[in-house]
Amino acid sequence: MSRSRRSSGAEPPSNDAESSERLAETVARRLERLITRKGRTLERVAELSGVDIEDLRSIVAGSKAPTIAHLWRVANAIGVPFGSLVASQERSGVLVMRKTSPRVIGSQDGNFLSRPLFPYDSARSVEFYEVTIAPLHIERAEAHAPGAKETLVVSQGEVEIVAGREPPVRLEAGDAVDFLADVPHSYRNLGEAPATFFLVISYAGVETGES
Repeated sequence: MSRSRRSSGAEPPSNDAESSERLAETVARRLERLITRKGRTLERVAELSGVDIEDLRSIVAGSKAPTIAHLWRVANAIGVPFGSLVASQERSGVLVMRKTSPRVIGSQDGNFLSRPLFPYDSARSVEFYEVTIAPLHIERAEAHAPGAKETLVVSQGEVEIVAGREPPVRLEAGDAVDFLADVPHSYRNLGEAPATFFLVISYAGVETGES
């Protein structure tokens, strides 16, 4: 679970309620279809993911917006990339994602906010996010699928990254890091103000779950 020593959280978007409602609808639609395609039951997914069965039922029904922890665990349990559950459907032409109407996924305490910056494509093996992390907060992530890699560049603040048993890496604005993310890893804001970084996740041989 995440732990924090922050004094003030990451700034949520002004239309947080609307964003949560859209997220709940998107995840409910995708998750129900993916569970069916994989031949799994809700009970089995709950068992594999460690997500409470009642929470999972509410998420599939669209009555509860999932947290980042819910989504990572469920995606790993089903065997699909995180973006299979959250991103916009692919469309022809140009897709604009306005800053004024973000699709934001947050941790339960709101200290870690992730904004998908890509349309969902059934052939996509790379995902792109803008992440905001609250002052002095540490966000712990479970291992992703085997072979998954993360590349991130800090745009604001100072962030510490720990991947598996590797020594901590400190990054300032403009610094970047690339690491294998198929081990437990963490992101820590070392400063007294919110930090922001851009994150690319690439998967190796993972099904998207879409035909």
